[in-house]
Amino acid sequence: MDIVIITTIIASLFLLIGAAEPLAARLRLPYSVILAVLGILIGAGAIFFLQTDLTDALNPAAEAILGLPIRSNVFLYVFLPTLLFQATLGMNLGRMLDDWVPILLLAVVAVVVATVSVGYALSWASALPLTACLLIGAIVSTTDPSAVVSIFRSISAPRRLARIIEGESLLNDAAAISLFGLFMGFVMLGVPDPDLGEALARFPWLILGGAFTGWLLARCAVWIMALFSRFELAQLSVSIALPYLAYIGAEQVAGASGVIAVVAAGLTLNLTAPGRLPPQSWAMMRELWDVLAHWAGALIFILAALLIPRLLEEIRLTDFVLVGVVVVAAIAARMVILFGLLPLLSTLKLSPVVERPYRVAILWGGLRGAVTLALALAVTESFRVPDGIQRVVGILATGFTLFTLVVQGTTLRPVISWLGLDRLSPIDEALSRQVVAVALQTVREDVARTTDNYDLSHEIVRSEAKRFGERLDRAVKQAEESADILDRDRITLGLIALAGHERDVILSRVRERTISARMADQVLSTAESLIEGARTQGRNGYQRAARRSVAYGRPFRVRLRLHDWFGLAGPLARMTADRFELLLSQRLILRDLGPFIDGRIRRIHGRRVADLLQELLSRRIEAVETALEGLRLQYPGYAEELERRFIRRTALRLEEREYVAMRDDGLIGAEVHTALMQGLNARRAAIESRPDLDVRLQRVALVRQFPLFADLDEAALKRLGRALTTWYVDAGEVIIRKDSPARSVAFIASGAVELTAAGQTWRLGRGEMFGQMAVLSSRPRRAEVRAIAPTTLLVLDEERFRRLLERSETLRQAVRESANARGIDPSALLPDNVAST
Repeated sequence: MDIVIITTIIASLFLLIGAAEPLAARLRLPYSVILAVLGILIGAGAIFFLQTDLTDALNPAAEAILGLPIRSNVFLYVFLPTLLFQATLGMNLGRMLDDWVPILLLAVVAVVVATVSVGYALSWASALPLTACLLIGAIVSTTDPSAVVSIFRSISAPRRLARIIEGESLLNDAAAISLFGLFMGFVMLGVPDPDLGEALARFPWLILGGAFTGWLLARCAVWIMALFSRFELAQLSVSIALPYLAYIGAEQVAGASGVIAVVAAGLTLNLTAPGRLPPQSWAMMRELWDVLAHWAGALIFILAALLIPRLLEEIRLTDFVLVGVVVVAAIAARMVILFGLLPLLSTLKLSPVVERPYRVAILWGGLRGAVTLALALAVTESFRVPDGIQRVVGILATGFTLFTLVVQGTTLRPVISWLGLDRLSPIDEALSRQVVAVALQTVREDVARTTDNYDLSHEIVRSEAKRFGERLDRAVKQAEESADILDRDRITLGLIALAGHERDVILSRVRERTISARMADQVLSTAESLIEGARTQGRNGYQRAARRSVAYGRPFRVRLRLHDWFGLAGPLARMTADRFELLLSQRLILRDLGPFIDGRIRRIHGRRVADLLQELLSRRIEAVETALEGLRLQYPGYAEELERRFIRRTALRLEEREYVAMRDDGLIGAEVHTALMQGLNARRAAIESRPDLDVRLQRVALVRQFPLFADLDEAALKRLGRALTTWYVDAGEVIIRKDSPARSVAFIASGAVELTAAGQTWRLGRGEMFGQMAVLSSRPRRAEVRAIAPTTLLVLDEERFRRLLERSETLRQAVRESANARGIDPSALLPDNVAST
């Protein structure tokens, strides 16, 4: 085919892609539906002009269109890795993990249920072998959620809902294509009734092999990118190669799922690259992949739609009945998941609640698209599949795709409107009126200042002021009519606004590079959790999300056990260092939120709500300070290093701002500015790497480091190391309760604790002890001791502690100092033979 014609066709397709988006917005239809319609029209037009006698002038163009090398492998090996890889790079993995139950349910369980339902329904309604029916079921079980996600975003639906659908789309294709590969093999081998148990037994290798391949290649890619840290274009080139090598390596070498390999590679890059690459490189990479995925998604829709007229050329009347069977079975299977299993899991507290209107929207928004057509095309291309099965698979998959695009796609927005998802709630409506009133008052003040600064005509000023005043009076009247919003609702709306402003502050800090790219996703995830918590559960949801942001979760406890049981210090050290940096970032951000409350929120919601929000903010700051203090007590030197690093980064940001201002003012030229920025970037790269944190614990070595045991000889230290027992406690756990019997003394090996007694509070850190007062006085404990950080304690029973006290002057001096600090006479605690020494 002539290269000129091919280039012209491809350029024309990009022109159509550019026109499709504004056309979809004007017609209020999903973008994918417009692309599919354009593709069908082009394909049908090409066939028409080749078969008609009206004119031969367009025959070369029609032949070129129909002769495009559109094969299933083009979709699966070129376009699909691009779409999957970009989706994983744009994911907020922390928030995805919060909804992993509904995501896996829709992505994996729903695919299996749809495959089986459609397969057995077709087997009952037709004479096709069961393997062919299950193959069709696997083909039509893939969904394209882009339409419903875009509509949810346009109506400000909960982010969690869009996140669930996006997560489904990521894993949905992997599950469906894996099932497709299994049943395609049975059809080509001529197996009429497959053993489903045997087929599903091959799943683990498809998943695990693909995941390992993707992880390994992504780790290698990150290592190579880190070597190219000064060459952004080289890093982008490596990222382009990664998904395709992962897909081909898994499919052709490992015999595993290429889709899983691409997903695993993208997730690995998403988790590891922000901490290894410069922030600007990571931002450029995500922007590049956004553009590539947009083009790939559009091209795959148009090119696949070009094939629809060809696939439907041999359609028969009975095929319409079978398409109806597929439609009913697929929708019924999805209904079982959305209205049966998902509410059951919500009742059992295994999944967040998804409200009924949103479940209806998800049901009707389960459009099929290019992946379904690509898989059907793969069947029609295979010479090992019988001709009769090729024809039916192509027609049923294409017919079902057309139904979802033409019927569901065109009616999705009216369905969402009927469900009321596009209307503001009464609270939001009342809030919008108040916001308009406050905003117009501010605008009037600013306009008044502007007219004073410029010599404007008084007649124009008076007429515009009168016109603006009438609008303001109407807004104020409407706001007064809706002033009966409950304080509880005002607090909820204020918290949502506060969390939204917190997200804006985070983005601003990331752009200024005050917060590292490594921490950006985590602090943004916290802000989104706060928004969702406030939106769904009000003040309680906000506070619960705030507590989770500083709590030690299950991943930390897993790493702690790996360290304690197997001596693996690396994972624990990295997570502890991340926590250090995260808390420092949170403290920085929270201190910027007070003026927003006193300004915007006070004007919109009033003084009472603003004061309450200030109190909640103060509690968050106190919780962050407490958690940070616990880490400082545990690793004092490391906290200082991180704070120095923050100061240096802030200084570099201010220095960069000065250089930009001088360039903009014309004080320095572009060449000088470039040279200055090169030196600044070199200094910035030098401080980007975070200092290492050593959390390794060896009991005897640790005992040697205790200042309290400094005067013991080597033999005594070894005996003491054998006598001490190790006790691990989590943050917030009560170690000693008041009035409990005193039988042991604890030495803090790592972590920090808080003692509360008689209305006073003390905090102790690494190298200090507690419990000695109660043991020596032989009375019940008067203090409650609580861990404020994950803490490792070395515990010594009462008898051994008394013997140790007799041998160690350093320990006796520590007891005396502790007693004096609490106003207790040391001679009343130490035995006579000990007190006198």
